[in-house]
Amino acid sequence: MAKILLVEDDHRLASLTSDFLKENGHEVRTVDNGNAAINQIIRMQPELVILDVMLPDIDGFTVCKHIRPNYSGPVLFLTAKDNNFDQVKGLELGGDDYVVKPAEPYVLLARVGALLRRAHTAQSDTSVIELGVLRLVHQARQVYLGDTNIELTTQEYDLLWLLASNAGQVLKRDDIYMRVLGREYDGLDRSIDIRVCKLRRKLGDNLTNPQRLVTVWGKGYMCTTTAWENVTL
Repeated sequence: MAKILLVEDDHRLASLTSDFLKENGHEVRTVDNGNAAINQIIRMQPELVILDVMLPDIDGFTVCKHIRPNYSGPVLFLTAKDNNFDQVKGLELGGDDYVVKPAEPYVLLARVGALLRRAHTAQSDTSVIELGVLRLVHQARQVYLGDTNIELTTQEYDLLWLLASNAGQVLKRDDIYMRVLGREYDGLDRSIDIRVCKLRRKLGDNLTNPQRLVTVWGKGYMCTTTAWENVTL
């Protein structure tokens, strides 16, 4: 059972979605506007947030931007628009995944399950990775550059942990999608590319000529083992 907060202003859809998730073993609370969602998420600290983009007061993107400094759990966006702009924007603002409405119930359940499994697995691992000034403490899901704590979203952290765990090795794009997002790469999805760009920015990498998280064209990405000394943010 996971504690889930569903943010959806369509009361009928919220009721159907909530009932379905409850039938599949989850504890679900619902709110129908963005301001209430911000307060509830920060106070309640749910294990997962399902967040509609179109809300009556402030949109889901704004909600996600406001909660991220105080909430590190996974955020799954519900968007009625099947276009790259909404999907990219949601990921850039700290979302972990998205489902296009109207969502097939079992597709939604599968995405929820994948996000929860990754979060729970990460919390139970006590490993530490150190590459120069970069330090990842897996049980606490904390990332440090020297003495500076770097705030990452759930899947930014998962991606960095995967790359750092395999430092010096090229990880194929297909493998990254399956291990971080729990789904196959369809040739069009830019979710991982967006997260790599955000990680480079947060970790002080050169955005024009990356030295730490490098792109291996035609193959995938690699975390280097040597370029983590004297990183400047």
